[in-house]
Amino acid sequence: MKFTVEQHVLADGVNWVSRSLSNRPIMTALLGIVIEVEEGQVFLSGSDLETSSKSNFAADVSQSGKVLVPGKLLAEISRALPNKPVTVQLDGSRVLVTSGTAKFTLPTLSLNDYPNLPEIPEATGIIASDVLATAVAQVAIAAGRDDSLPTLTGIHVEINQDTMTLAATDRYRLAVREVQWQATQPNLETAALLRARTLADATKSLTGTKNVSLSLTGLTSHDRLAGFVSDGKSMTSRMLDGTFPPYRHLLPQNITTTAVVEVAQFLDSVRRVALVTDKTVPLRLSFTDSTLELEAGAGEEAQATEALEISLTGEPIDIAFNPVFLADGLQAVGTPYVQISFTGSNKPAILMGKAELSSEPIENYRYLLMPMRYAS
Repeated sequence: MKFTVEQHVLADGVNWVSRSLSNRPIMTALLGIVIEVEEGQVFLSGSDLETSSKSNFAADVSQSGKVLVPGKLLAEISRALPNKPVTVQLDGSRVLVTSGTAKFTLPTLSLNDYPNLPEIPEATGIIASDVLATAVAQVAIAAGRDDSLPTLTGIHVEINQDTMTLAATDRYRLAVREVQWQATQPNLETAALLRARTLADATKSLTGTKNVSLSLTGLTSHDRLAGFVSDGKSMTSRMLDGTFPPYRHLLPQNITTTAVVEVAQFLDSVRRVALVTDKTVPLRLSFTDSTLELEAGAGEEAQATEALEISLTGEPIDIAFNPVFLADGLQAVGTPYVQISFTGSNKPAILMGKAELSSEPIENYRYLLMPMRYAS
């Protein structure tokens, strides 16, 4: 086995595949990346049995072959190599990686122990890579981090023909984003629960491409897989088991108060005032006719207050939020202004973006935030 390719091409392919490697795999072979060389093409693959990634690229091939090498080490080496052509060749039981005067020798792992990786399911639809990455990032912030509650660590993907709805919750907040996409099957309706970290990492890495083909196996399929394909890169990930909690009834309808605030100023104020406390202590907010007052700390502890100009419709309201969760939501709306809708001081509030102070709210993204109790 021997091939030569540009450093950035090798690094890009290896980095993509190495994302699926586990630091503590159940078998030694899963520490490795498979390099398979055929006429004019190099194929890379890696897996932790939950997620599998593949990439391929054109190369100057001198000799075909197949080998398994330590994946994390190959990733570090490929990134560190000089920006010159790289030659990779098998020499006995070792793999030599050469670029300019830099030379590395890697051990090989047993290919006989390497499992067969799943194939990509039939494509379900196509979406612009940047649109998908933005939508996933907006939702993933609300996913749970507690692996003892696996259902809440996922993003619920619901397909209704040409509309895709993404949702995630950790019980303290809920993020929902609707996007339009191009379904490949008529009257398509399906749903899947995907790992938030895997989905966010994959979609972010694919933003340099134009479109992503998304594949979701049917609800009755034995092997519940999601697949992503874009420009020589692919990934499959096993879906999470369990049922995502029903959430649409949580989105409040009877709004009594709405406030419109400039996001950049609001975000800066939240971060400043929250300096005197931590994320478990509520940040108190008082919305009046044209002013929002932020307050944190009490008694003998450190305290901070700050005031902002706002536009308020409806009755004044006092409420408290987790400052970290509030800041996450303000960043996620991705617009110059945010509209916060209230139904009461002890009920969830909804954040939606606004392009301008007087424009309509952008309803394809909603960030629901539960209030916190605080001593008055």
